[in-house]
Amino acid sequence: MTGKIVKVISNDYTVLSNNELYVCKSRGKFRNLNIIPLVGDNVNFDDKNKYILEIFPRKNYLVRPPVANIDQCVIITSVKEPDFSANLLDKLLTIIEFNNIKPIICFTKLDKLNGAELVEIKEIMDYYYKIGYEIYDNQNLEKLKLIFKDKITVFTGQSGAGKSTLLNKLDSSLKLKTDEISFALNRGKHTTRHVELLHIYDGYVADTPGFSAISFLEMTNSDIRDNFIEFNNYREDCEYKDCMHDNEINCEIKRQVNGGDILFSRYENYLKFIHKEK
Repeated sequence: MTGKIVKVISNDYTVLSNNELYVCKSRGKFRNLNIIPLVGDNVNFDDKNKYILEIFPRKNYLVRPPVANIDQCVIITSVKEPDFSANLLDKLLTIIEFNNIKPIICFTKLDKLNGAELVEIKEIMDYYYKIGYEIYDNQNLEKLKLIFKDKITVFTGQSGAGKSTLLNKLDSSLKLKTDEISFALNRGKHTTRHVELLHIYDGYVADTPGFSAISFLEMTNSDIRDNFIEFNNYREDCEYKDCMHDNEINCEIKRQVNGGDILFSRYENYLKFIHKEK
């Protein structure tokens, strides 16, 4: 039979097939091939003896959290308590783009801003929308409910941004605790890691505490550059075709930053990533 792995606890792999759950083991051949079955994997399995026989090719996967075949990632972005971090948002966007996952940005806690702060944040939101990202805030619950259908969605963002709170608002039956890791990657005082996809609005979602701590694993400086998506609109106008938009002369990206068409904080973070934070 074929199915999808929806939960991994230790060496037990829970496979969903035809609305039934099967707890399976992994064949030794995967260990010999250095392949680890992941939540999100589509598999062929023996429903009688409860063994995974084949893992179908993945379109993508993340090492941390260990989830495969992700369609989209919702970056929960707090604007107050904790304060908005353009650095973290740009880091996550770059990594998610590199892994061929669709990024969606959801801003939270806008109600905590004063008038001037709200104007500034809305200008930032407008910029990310203009360069091609889907933008929501945590008051757009009905619109958010529409994004899950037939998708595997990962939630991520800084600690305290309101990931679990938002998921509870979207589906109260989840009953996620908001002060500790509730599902997906458990990393508290226990050493066991428990990864699980939960069914929500005809799709699946994983909450991922700690995802924000990942680095630019396996990414070169060129990869970082190429996944600042608005840079690609101007690269052909740079004097050098392999321009890194740093110290080169006649760089169109730097001209666009100085002219205001590229957000200064985006360019500033780009330089930090290729010089220090890689």
